Amino acid sequence: MCGVIGILKEEGVQYDIALALQAIQHRGQDSCGIATKENKKFFLEKDDGLVSSVFTPSTLASFQGNIGMGHVRYPTMGSAGKVNAQPFFEKQPGIFITHNGNIINYHELRKRFLEESLYLTSSCDVEPVLYVLAEELMNIRKYGHTTEDLTAALKKTYQRVRGAFTIVGIMYLDGEDTMFACRDPYGIRPGVWGEQEGSFMVASESVAMEMTGFEYRGDIPNGSLMVFKKGKKPLTVEIDVKEHRPCIFEYIYFARPDSIISGHSVYDTRLVLGRMLAEKIKRKGIRVDVVIPVPDTARPAATAIAEELDVPVRDGFIKNRYSGRTFIMPSQYDREFAMRLKHNTIEGEFKDKRVLIIDDSIVRGTTTKHIVSLVGRSQPKELHIGIFSPPVYYPCYYGIDISRQHELIARKYSDCYKEGIDHFEEKMAHFTGADSLTYLDIPDIRKALGQPVCAACFDGDYPLPLKEDEQRSIENDRDEYQKC
Repeated sequence: MCGVIGILKEEGVQYDIALALQAIQHRGQDSCGIATKENKKFFLEKDDGLVSSVFTPSTLASFQGNIGMGHVRYPTMGSAGKVNAQPFFEKQPGIFITHNGNIINYHELRKRFLEESLYLTSSCDVEPVLYVLAEELMNIRKYGHTTEDLTAALKKTYQRVRGAFTIVGIMYLDGEDTMFACRDPYGIRPGVWGEQEGSFMVASESVAMEMTGFEYRGDIPNGSLMVFKKGKKPLTVEIDVKEHRPCIFEYIYFARPDSIISGHSVYDTRLVLGRMLAEKIKRKGIRVDVVIPVPDTARPAATAIAEELDVPVRDGFIKNRYSGRTFIMPSQYDREFAMRLKHNTIEGEFKDKRVLIIDDSIVRGTTTKHIVSLVGRSQPKELHIGIFSPPVYYPCYYGIDISRQHELIARKYSDCYKEGIDHFEEKMAHFTGADSLTYLDIPDIRKALGQPVCAACFDGDYPLPLKEDEQRSIENDRDEYQKC
């Protein structure tokens, strides 16, 4: 999972890009980059680290141009490091590109390029996409590309590139600097756009627009291209449109609660999920004195659950504000080390009480087991856990770093899972050390948005089915990354 920004305005575009990237820093903490363009001059800077560390005032002052893009990276394909940071640039025909998502046939594309003696400079999966697009554009004409050329080239690119993605690009089209954005046919990865007095912005989340004064206008349509030119109405062209299936995990965990994705408020969606979970907890006859969320994603759901159960919600955990998101740490060792730094408890909120702890999901089990151990020192009378998502039982190959079956805690207890959710919940409660553990049911998660979603990590229904070699190559890729 990564975050992308694209802005077209009058001047000083790099400052708005840097501000917007900080608004979506939660989407990637490994590396970041900014690229801008002024006429025939191209500016690019990228490095490991957070946006505030890489892009100082002096660094930003070196950029020029009224059009640009930015990226924050969390690797789900390829390794970490500056060499894999985005954006990427191709000098023919002079195009910057960045993306959020996963190109599932990346290794096949890489192999074909090698057979043609074209060597990639990184292991980032957007680089071959850039080369495919550039090749298709140059096949149409060598110079003076038009919007019609880009549309035709993208249609051929979509035939060669498979995956879940939101792509942002900037290049010279129809005699002027142009920004474009496109999404995969199912719209699995998010992408929104906004406007400010004839200037335009595209982003992974709407919150980036609020930070920079742009007015949110809506989604980049799935399977479509949007072309933005200064002072002109955006052009939308269908490329390859399938049923819209936005990723439900964005609403559960990744996106900021104040964002709007696919027309739905992330905050409101988490309230809905919380109410659904509260109904299940009631049916199980669990009685508690207090509801305590694991900061910060679980707060909205915990609030809704407390209201439904008619008990108070309290802040029992204090989060180290300088601790990163453990889910997107590169290795199990990193996640466990970071977890020890992440939370502390307020003992009085737990001692001698029947406590219900709410969290968004259980993937590897690292966080939940640590939380129960931490809370146990405060001597609660009973300790119950509520998870406002189903068990993560299937890998994600679409841009979330859970692409290896063996690292999913639910897979380690697959026999219990197959016997039914009740038996599995009992097993997970025993594993974590809690008195009970309650998951949200899969039918509930599908009702949350009132539209079709991608919930493949819960139910195994992949909108874009993977070939066996694609699945194996992604799993091997992540195995190699872990070894490094």
